[in-house]
Amino acid sequence: MLQLKREVGLIGAVSLIAGTMIGSGIFMSPQLVLCTIGSPGGSLAIWTACGALTVLSSLCYAELGTVIMESGGEYVYILRTSGPPLAFVLVFTSVLVVRPASLAGVALSFAEYAVAPFYQDCLPSPLVVKLTAAAGILLLAVVNCLNTRGSMAVQVFFMVAKVLALGTIVIGGVVVLAGGQMDSLKNAFEGTKAGAGTIGVAFYQGLWSYDGWNNLNYVTEELKSPEVNLPRAVMIAIPMVTVLYLLVNVSYLAAMTPQELVSSSAVAVTWGNKVLGSWGVVMSVAAALSAFGSLNGTFFSGGRVCFVAAREGHMPDILAMAHVRRLTPSPALIFTTAIALLVLIPGDFQSIINFFSFTAWFFYGITVSGLLYLKVKKPELPRPYKVPIVIPILVLIAAIFLVLAPVIDDPQIEYLYVTLFILSGIIIYVPFIHYKLCPGLLDRLTVLLQLFLEVAPADKNL
Repeated sequence: MLQLKREVGLIGAVSLIAGTMIGSGIFMSPQLVLCTIGSPGGSLAIWTACGALTVLSSLCYAELGTVIMESGGEYVYILRTSGPPLAFVLVFTSVLVVRPASLAGVALSFAEYAVAPFYQDCLPSPLVVKLTAAAGILLLAVVNCLNTRGSMAVQVFFMVAKVLALGTIVIGGVVVLAGGQMDSLKNAFEGTKAGAGTIGVAFYQGLWSYDGWNNLNYVTEELKSPEVNLPRAVMIAIPMVTVLYLLVNVSYLAAMTPQELVSSSAVAVTWGNKVLGSWGVVMSVAAALSAFGSLNGTFFSGGRVCFVAAREGHMPDILAMAHVRRLTPSPALIFTTAIALLVLIPGDFQSIINFFSFTAWFFYGITVSGLLYLKVKKPELPRPYKVPIVIPILVLIAAIFLVLAPVIDDPQIEYLYVTLFILSGIIIYVPFIHYKLCPGLLDRLTVLLQLFLEVAPADKNL
């Protein structure tokens, strides 16, 4: 039986978290947050609150990851605490929509910035953007299928590049502020929209930029000394990213008026043109590199969800196999690639953000409920790392708010469609997973794919 190698050290772990979080969001979401909440002060408050919620959520996941040291993130935690039906509903939603939608959203962001220098006087064709996004997804599929160490090297390289890019924005903001340009930050809270639904949607936009905070939990079995490196990587990466995001937003507001920021389609490029002059195109390249690195991290972790679910019998057996020489979960990665490319065809960045956030926080809430269950019902379990019980309670309350507030404040039929889609997973689970109807239907195809892809079943690496 094959096992995935433990090749992710502390630097790779920090890069996987920070490198995935720092992606397209900080280059695209600031204007969306500001437009939604209505004021610069309110915008900075949302970014701060998003960072705080992310830190608290990651601390909960750090404890879960050291109690249940298996790859798979939310899927495996819900499986062990809430049971197979709910875990299947999660993986059904995640594998078919949430993860591919996230990949498509980041890939679209990468493509928009990558082609921007070639279309300075006009908007690029949607077809060109989508073809560039597809090329990025396919390139990373090849890299991740070939070698885990290679994909981690890509992640570290791009994390360094994007931190340097954000550092440039921060320094530029300091220079602008030192010159006395602070008009956007005067009367900072004037015009703030304080409705529950408005705040919820603003959180969705901000949290998109923080997405990736839980990526390390998807690859626990490939992490060296997870009981030590998982909490350590979380506490290095996430506060660092939060501080960077706040400083970058201050820099944006120092260099641009709120009206300029809201009307910008690529806020980092607009900032670059105003502060760096003819060197402004550098920000477009930096944003493309940042999104590409985030895409790699999302891809790396997303394939592992599919892999672990198949290993538990919730997906076809072929997806639980690894390449016999490279020891990468290549069938799961190929499957994730195919679904992401399909989602990319009608892909729209705004709708992807809202759908992803609504669905993700529904399952984050269930996951954190599982941590509360373990704390109350199974206090005897070994816990290399523990958080006070008040932290998961606060995260659970926030998750409930994020799921319900936008729906109650501004009911839309799309939320009903999302809920029905999630519940439809139960209809599939009962006959095909619980009662195992048509058990031999995929056997012949599995054998053919196993020979063609040179893969074999992989066991847990504990």
